[in-house]
Amino acid sequence: MIKVLFFASFREQLNCEQLSLEEGEYSTLLSELKSQLAEKGEAWREVMMSDRTLVAINQNMTRKDVTLTSGDEVAFFPPVTGG
Repeated sequence: MIKVLFFASFREQLNCEQLSLEEGEYSTLLSELKSQLAEKGEAWREVMMSDRTLVAINQNMTRKDVTLTSGDEVAFFPPVTGG
């Protein structure tokens, strides 16, 4: 199983805080998981296909297409600005 989390405005935009996906319900590559989630509808497509969407795997930021394994936590969140 992997846990997929959505933070900040993504949580509201998708009306979803988290998903738990069992083995066989998700693709093992991050890029394929994003494509799979994008098929859930227009709001999902906007979030998953945006170049600005940030991703962390097991609380480590990544911009690479990584292989997911059971027990992983995948977090999606919008760009962060500070001041």
